[in-house]
Amino acid sequence: MAGHGNQPAEIKSPIVLTASQGLKTFSIAAVVIGFLVFVVGLMNNPDRTWHAYVIGLFYVVSLALGGLFFTAIQHVVKAGWSVNVRRISEAFTSFLPVGLVAAIGLMFAGKALYPWMNEKYVMADALLQKKVAYLNQPFFVVRILVFFVLWIVLSKILVGNSLKQDQTGDEKITHKLLPWSIATVMIFALSYSLFSVDALMSLEPHWFSTIFGVYCFAGLFQSTIAFMILTSVYLIKHGYLKNYVNENHLHDLGKFLFAFTVFWAYIAFSQFMLIWYANIPEETLFYIPRFQGGWALVSASLLIFKFIVPFLILLSRSAKRNSKILVSMSFLILVMQYVDLYWLVYPNFDAKTPVFGFYEVFIFLAFIGAFVYTLTSFLSKNSMIVMKDPRQHESMSHHVTY
Repeated sequence: MAGHGNQPAEIKSPIVLTASQGLKTFSIAAVVIGFLVFVVGLMNNPDRTWHAYVIGLFYVVSLALGGLFFTAIQHVVKAGWSVNVRRISEAFTSFLPVGLVAAIGLMFAGKALYPWMNEKYVMADALLQKKVAYLNQPFFVVRILVFFVLWIVLSKILVGNSLKQDQTGDEKITHKLLPWSIATVMIFALSYSLFSVDALMSLEPHWFSTIFGVYCFAGLFQSTIAFMILTSVYLIKHGYLKNYVNENHLHDLGKFLFAFTVFWAYIAFSQFMLIWYANIPEETLFYIPRFQGGWALVSASLLIFKFIVPFLILLSRSAKRNSKILVSMSFLILVMQYVDLYWLVYPNFDAKTPVFGFYEVFIFLAFIGAFVYTLTSFLSKNSMIVMKDPRQHESMSHHVTY
């Protein structure tokens, strides 16, 4: 294999993570404290607690699925540049089994989250009676289980074969993963769109948007790339990826981050513009509370900090090659991804005033802690660099000239 600069020509042994005690302590403490806060919340304010829960669940499941999607796309397009960062996206998928357990919790949320689970409410609403074939609890449970089983099986196939190739170096595995990756992209597109509808859009069952799944996907990929950048820079600074991932790889991740900042804004504007122009009550009911009172400030913050600021800062080539700028923008985007989900969910809890505090912070931290724990556990058991991929020489000698 050809090397680049001071990079080694070959990876002869697995490079595994030795997680710091502080990171382990944070992950476990966040999960334990968050779970205790969740239990207390169920006893004192179940409606608010479940709304905080669905935000945390959707946030981290989207990161895990973003890792699955990124991995599959690299195989579909036969990318070589990304081989040395692909194991990070593969590691994200390790959260999916935990996500399945957490998603089962939604089945106990009932009418605290989803009014269409209240039979009396549905019987008194002619519109919801027409949607009952889809919006009913048994079918909801079946869909959630089917989605997660599909995602877990596909992740086991893609990641499991990648890990197997580390051991055997069999190039046939790379060719085998192409049809599986194509299937993964197609299944992901449909299942994640429906999962977005089930988990988030059905919180307001009268509202509908045919672009909602795409809107959620834009946030998924933008936040996934941001978390990949943070993880990559962390591992580079701690010496694990120093000789394998450089400013050229970060540059390409930065281009993805910039592109999906624009794509998110495009989809967000498209959804709003069409609903504003049509002015149909069944559609405008979503935006009206979000443009009033304190929610108007939250709406404005999304425009400014999820689009305008990262767009302007990431516009130049040099910014995409600067790890400090990429880290700061990635952190901002991850914060704003939470704000975006909060903006989607919490007006259904309180349409007049944004409510944020103890419950929201610690329940979300529980999910982040669980995600970080599964991520670090995966990287401590498996090489964080793909070892014998036939395209690895492209990643080793990767150089961006544009």
